[in-house]
Amino acid sequence: MASEVFAPAKINLTLHVTGRREDGYHMLDSLVSFAPVGDLLTISEGEGLSLRVSGPEAEGVPEDGSNLVMKAASLLGGDAALHLDKALPAASGIGGGSADAAAALRGLSAWGGSDASPQALLERHGAAILALGADVPMCVASRPLRAQGIGERLTPLALPPVAAVLVNPRLQVSTPSVFRALESRDNTPMPDDIPEMADAAELIAFLHEMRNDLQAPACAVQPAIRDVLARIGGQPGCSLVRMSGSGATCFGLFLSEKEAQASAEAIAAAEPGWWVASGVLGDCSALAAPRGQ
Repeated sequence: MASEVFAPAKINLTLHVTGRREDGYHMLDSLVSFAPVGDLLTISEGEGLSLRVSGPEAEGVPEDGSNLVMKAASLLGGDAALHLDKALPAASGIGGGSADAAAALRGLSAWGGSDASPQALLERHGAAILALGADVPMCVASRPLRAQGIGERLTPLALPPVAAVLVNPRLQVSTPSVFRALESRDNTPMPDDIPEMADAAELIAFLHEMRNDLQAPACAVQPAIRDVLARIGGQPGCSLVRMSGSGATCFGLFLSEKEAQASAEAIAAAEPGWWVASGVLGDCSALAAPRGQ
């Protein structure tokens, strides 16, 4: 019997670049939430480890050992046939590959009879998981959190859910290129204490005081991101528009889920070549738990 694991998209509500270590890694301070849109990993019996990729965003996604799913699976070992249904665009700033790797870790741990909880996985394999990429540990959790350092310091947060529209112009943006275009690498972090926020309106008000330090350099590298931001920001009811990660996916936040859905439909109709989705950002840990077997 097969097991399924959902890989929710990761959204950087904020992303402050606060320094750079001697080894070249950038120090970050990011408020992260997750969306109920993502990829789906299916695990079944196999000889050795294998990966097959299909789905609307599968083109160009490797099926060999260079895929983060296979790298994550190799940490746990065992035999399994993996099938990834790819719905998130690659290299888009919403942690698609990292979310897939995290799904493999959760799914294969449960498949092998081990504790597949995020806490247990990070306790057993924390350094190796971080080595896969800075986004992978936070994607293992799939719940709102604050990520600091190079992604190794994770603090769970009780952020209120908020309706969002996600838009990617189907243009990949090189993260190294964005960091090279970053003018300042020693920017202020978020406040030491993140205030408690009772609802989406309070969350949006707080976010207006924060920023994504990679947004301006990403726009310089890929000017089409400005068009995406303008398109989202022009939708009725949009209370905040920002880029996630190093781009090119951008998001708009709304007080009404109905307005977010309507905006997604309007943008998709106006720009049929773009990837567009909507949903309520928040705690997706239950959605991301392995099921079946």
